Amino acid sequence: MKIDSLPIPISLRTKYSALGITELYPPQAKCVEAGLFNRKNQLVAIPTASGKTLVAEMAMQKEISDGGKCLYIVPLKALAAEKYEDFSGKEVKVGIATGDPDQRDEYLGRYDIIVATSEKTDSLLRNRAEWLKRVSLLVVDEIHLIGDPSRGATLEMVIAKLRYQNPNLQIIGLSATMGNPEELANWLNAALVTSEWRPVDLREGVYYNGAIHFHGSERILQTPKKDDDLNLLLDTAEEGGQCLVFVSSRRSAEAYAKRAAVVLKKKSEALDLYAEKIAKADTTPSGKVLANSVKNGAAFHHAGLPRAAREAVEEGFRKGEIQVIASTPTLAAGLNLPARRVIIRDYQRYEAGVGMNPIPVMEYRQMAGRAGRPRLDPYGEAVLIAKDRDAVDVLFEKFIDAPAENIASQCQKENELRNHLLALITTGFAKNRAELDGFMEKSFYASQKAVHRRLDRNIGKALSYLIESGMITEETGGELLGTSFGVLASRLYLDPETASLIRDILGKQETFSAFGMLHLLCMTPNMFRFYLKASDERLVDEVFSERGDELWCEELSEEFFAAVKTALVAEAWCEEVPEDVICENFGVGAGDIHAVVENLRWLMHASARIAHEFAPRFDTDVRDLEIRIENGVKEELLPLITLRGIGRIRARRLFDRGITTPEDLLSAEPKDVVGILGTVLTKSVLEQAAKKTGRTLDAVPLLIEEEAVPVKASETKPQKTLFDFGE
Repeated sequence: MKIDSLPIPISLRTKYSALGITELYPPQAKCVEAGLFNRKNQLVAIPTASGKTLVAEMAMQKEISDGGKCLYIVPLKALAAEKYEDFSGKEVKVGIATGDPDQRDEYLGRYDIIVATSEKTDSLLRNRAEWLKRVSLLVVDEIHLIGDPSRGATLEMVIAKLRYQNPNLQIIGLSATMGNPEELANWLNAALVTSEWRPVDLREGVYYNGAIHFHGSERILQTPKKDDDLNLLLDTAEEGGQCLVFVSSRRSAEAYAKRAAVVLKKKSEALDLYAEKIAKADTTPSGKVLANSVKNGAAFHHAGLPRAAREAVEEGFRKGEIQVIASTPTLAAGLNLPARRVIIRDYQRYEAGVGMNPIPVMEYRQMAGRAGRPRLDPYGEAVLIAKDRDAVDVLFEKFIDAPAENIASQCQKENELRNHLLALITTGFAKNRAELDGFMEKSFYASQKAVHRRLDRNIGKALSYLIESGMITEETGGELLGTSFGVLASRLYLDPETASLIRDILGKQETFSAFGMLHLLCMTPNMFRFYLKASDERLVDEVFSERGDELWCEELSEEFFAAVKTALVAEAWCEEVPEDVICENFGVGAGDIHAVVENLRWLMHASARIAHEFAPRFDTDVRDLEIRIENGVKEELLPLITLRGIGRIRARRLFDRGITTPEDLLSAEPKDVVGILGTVLTKSVLEQAAKKTGRTLDAVPLLIEEEAVPVKASETKPQKTLFDFGE
């Protein structure tokens, strides 16, 4: 099917033609035949790299040309940025929404395509963003994640709410292979488009004893090294191909990259430049290992790296400079990084309380699907590594020949149900029990099996919790209303248990403890906690023994002590401890620090709102700690850090010069301030300081007037913080 025959804008056809895209792949043609341009709902379950994004883009461009508005939902912020770039520059206005969870972001309404994560979309619905009512086409990327334990319920409820709110909504779900696509298609009232076709042939096999065993054939490899995973890499490198190697842990990924760098010894100016970028972005021991590995053509990739380092690795791999990336499974779930050969070395994962378990077949398929670069590779290979001869047959049976697992709704979980029922009530989607039951009966959960009795019981339990915690009331006549606390918790995007815990514990305290506050937030369901290693136990025990009186939570549990470690990392950040020192002291990565700080920044903001309502005596303390978390500064820098343009580094340099307050800035020698801030920023900061102190700036110092150039307020860019570099 030719691109020129399709009812898409001429400008888009021209863009495709310039990229060499003149004809649809067979699965894409099936989508058109199934009513893609006739506003028919579709569930597109086809292999990786077979053109799902192009299907969505064509449908969106057609919808926009007909006067519609499109929402494209992705699971990860990094994937949102990638899709934003994909859709931009094609004669339509594209926006991206991944920011703070309690904002309406009404400005997004002026865009034709809005790319957003499912959590951000849920937050926008809770905050009643008006532009969402004008969305006429919804695309859900990785829709099989509706079965994911951590984010599946949110994705399901977002789809359900948008269908309820926008009755004429067209939905396109894009998915990897799953075991029960018919069930999901039935719930969406969608045509199911499936295919096994791929633009690059995929060969799946098992490596053992010097050969890759395929169905009906085998490929003998040279084995110059004693390690199977290195021999597989060298074989691909000799052919000019690239490898992705999937391992079970960060430590394994880093160790493999170091070993691969030794055997590859690839050198180029481009690799040196990527290594420099990485060394600048990540000064931790892990960052140094990565930079040294990249110099020789090898890299690793995991969530512990800062975003700038990950982006350098991704770019180097896409451009063919980096020969191999060793990664944890997170890379397979999102970014478009295909390779000639994918090596799945570790196909078991440790689970607490269970031990080592095989990874799901769907996860294996995600990894294997990265094999084969369209228009670059003649084929792609996905290779598992067997430890003995018997394991070869087992790996074929358990992974290569096995069907993907069925996906199941996650809305049956009690905490998820509380969270989403509260949102339904406080936003007016359901005004009484009958409407609540009616809405939930249209969920994917209810469509999967006869669950009405169980669903009814679970809804009743969740409502009882919400009433007892003071988040909703049930009026005479059965009307359900959100209280001011319930509305606040929902709009702040807090789990009801998190909101209640913050309110109750803050309300009990007579004095404020910054460490106690951080630990409290690290105990909540909305906060992830670091895994407590054996090497951490002594440190945590010492802290508990010496500083136990600073802690507000009393329940001693594994979660309690993991929260102590996580709070210590946050406290170190607030005390201006360098990132590389934090990483070394606590065994975490720079990306982990970012994740902790970003999560706590949101929870501190929410806590400030709750404290204002229920513990106003702590208003100032909580807001000061929020600023410290956001900027990573000691309390003594607070007077300076609130001036726009002054970040943690400049504030510290000013403080060390004896300039500690806005008043000091106004009375300091201009050359001292200019030496730290530069001419233009100094002018802006002095004007802010004068306004903050209520003083008039009779005359801007001559030195500044002479050297300054006219500058708009919007051009005075603030110093970058950790949030500019993290995922």
